[in-house]
Amino acid sequence: MAAAAQLGNLQEEATCSICLEYFTDPVMIDCGHNFCRSCITQSWEGRDGNFPCPQCREISSRKNLRPNRLVGNMVEIAKQLHLPPVRPPGENLCEKHEEKLRLFCAEDQRMICWVCRESKEHKTHSVSPIEEAAEEHKVKLQEWLLVLKKQEGFFLESKLKEEEQYKTMRNKLRSEKNKIESEFEKLRQLLKENEQGLHRRLEEMEEKMTMIENANITKLSNQITSLKALITDIEKKSEASAWELLKDVRSTLSRCNNVKIQCPEMVVKIYKVMVTLDPDTAHPELLLSKRGRRVRDTGTAQPLTDTPKRFTSYYCVLGSEGFTSGRHYWEVQLLQEGGAWHVGVAAESVNRKGVFTWSPEGGVWAVRGSKGQYTALSSPQTPLFPREKPLKLGVYLDYEGGRLSLYNADSMELLYSFPQAPFTQRLFPYFRLNGAELRLV
Repeated sequence: MAAAAQLGNLQEEATCSICLEYFTDPVMIDCGHNFCRSCITQSWEGRDGNFPCPQCREISSRKNLRPNRLVGNMVEIAKQLHLPPVRPPGENLCEKHEEKLRLFCAEDQRMICWVCRESKEHKTHSVSPIEEAAEEHKVKLQEWLLVLKKQEGFFLESKLKEEEQYKTMRNKLRSEKNKIESEFEKLRQLLKENEQGLHRRLEEMEEKMTMIENANITKLSNQITSLKALITDIEKKSEASAWELLKDVRSTLSRCNNVKIQCPEMVVKIYKVMVTLDPDTAHPELLLSKRGRRVRDTGTAQPLTDTPKRFTSYYCVLGSEGFTSGRHYWEVQLLQEGGAWHVGVAAESVNRKGVFTWSPEGGVWAVRGSKGQYTALSSPQTPLFPREKPLKLGVYLDYEGGRLSLYNADSMELLYSFPQAPFTQRLFPYFRLNGAELRLV
């Protein structure tokens, strides 16, 4: 064991600390350490003074390389004994120089050996012993550790706050969901109750309608029976002799005059429509209300644009909506005593700019009122003798049936019904005023 130790010492003393090989031309420098001449010369290359020892770092002011024959002899002995040079443990050696890593380069942030320190690569860099560099970096790492732990605490706190917020929001959402479900349940219950109530009201309305229907049908049946009886009597008298015809003619005519032809109430209830006046058709001297439900003759022309739809020859105005099918009923209030008026319907093609005939041939189906006298504008015109002075007119249009009828809307007495004829154009509610005022009701 002692011999092996001695051989180890011999190997170590015969090995250059720079190249880690047996000395080649060994020389001694001022501090007493030995190196290969080529190794130390290369280490000091480029220096004019201050020559450091690569092993102990002692500085010499001059290159003083003294050959060391004793070391050279030891190298020869080691070589004869076939002993390999001693190398330090590999894990702490410089990969380039196989020298122990003892220094730390601040610029490159890596560990280097003494040979690296003297090389051009690191000569101008800030270098310190590994232990000192480790202490400095330990302090820096401790500082970073405090910062990172503080950041970690911040993130943990933020995470807890986020979780708490989302928990609160989730609870609110669940509460809102429960609230909505509760509200909709109430609505469903309310809708169910409303549905039941509507069903009851509709059933009541249906019962009332059935009663009205039965009453109207009974009334119409009675009227039909009376009319049939009167018609039969008139037909018999028409075929009788002159003496028989005239014997009781006053009674027969009285029965005729007493016939009161009425518009069934169901017509008013079912077919009544909302009619408004079209301001683009009104003659400039006619003033319409804002809602288009009232019109009067002002006697003074207004500054209105002359459109193709506007009447300019007669003081006329049409309804906004026209009809090409169906049954429709509307009412017109006569507001002003005196003056003259027309109420009925007019075809879309009626002349707006020039003279036209107030008759079905001219595209007008209407009744005229003037100074207490009433006339149906038929061909030829038909004088009318209503039982009561009409203050409100009812207009009933049966488009498919080709019939227009006008009534005293208060008593539902038939004023006139135009002979049945097919309608071929769009029909509009028609009004003509001369010193009069009308209102749609």
